[in-house]
Amino acid sequence: MTDEAPAPETAPVRPVRFSGALAGYLALGVSVVALGLAAAPYFTGGSGDNVRAYLLEHPEVLQEVSLALQAKEGQARVDETNAAASSNAALLAPDRRDPAFGPADAKVTVIEFFDFRCPGCKAVAPQFRDLMAAHPDVRFVFKDWPILDRGEDVASQYAARAALAAHQQGKYLEVYDALMTERALTVESIDRILAQHGVDMARAKATLVSPETTRHIADIHTTAAALKLQGTPTFFVNGKAAASIDPAEIDRMIEAAKK
Repeated sequence: MTDEAPAPETAPVRPVRFSGALAGYLALGVSVVALGLAAAPYFTGGSGDNVRAYLLEHPEVLQEVSLALQAKEGQARVDETNAAASSNAALLAPDRRDPAFGPADAKVTVIEFFDFRCPGCKAVAPQFRDLMAAHPDVRFVFKDWPILDRGEDVASQYAARAALAAHQQGKYLEVYDALMTERALTVESIDRILAQHGVDMARAKATLVSPETTRHIADIHTTAAALKLQGTPTFFVNGKAAASIDPAEIDRMIEAAKK
């Protein structure tokens, strides 16, 4: 199979979160200005030299302010997403097309928006699967949201389609695990993973290019845009967005929702 399954033209591509370093530099620039303005009145004569000297002697203050700013901005994004979700319950309503595991009438539902090439998604995938084993009474829903493709590189899109094809054959979780483990996803490596896990390749290739699969992924893009999601992975527990990708935080939210 060649890369003939590009993302639908109507599907918006959402930006991923800034890397930790870039976010830190951006926040740091604002932090220096804010800290200087706030601290200046407390130094003799309001001298900028005194402010500079203080910051040079106490660089940890810049890091603290930067981290506080990032936390505040992150919480603002979560609040914005939760406001969007609460104003339109249909955005996170059950979709029979999504791979889902656990009781359909579960008291708690966890939804993950992810990209198979997202480093954060790969890092937390094993622990997320552990959560599924630890909470058999919870419904876990997977929303394949490919956002990392650029130009002719369509590995994220292809992986999402391949996983959905595996789902139609009852092999989603094993293929999900293998795709998350594979460090370099390509069309060839994805096909190899499907074959290794007993997926009928003729049926899979038909699903890969089907209009239904295209519409499914386009709808996930649309939902993510409406929820104002900024990157992957993003987790929801009973319709509330998690402020962290840490599986321990997801576990705490699950336990709280069970009470």
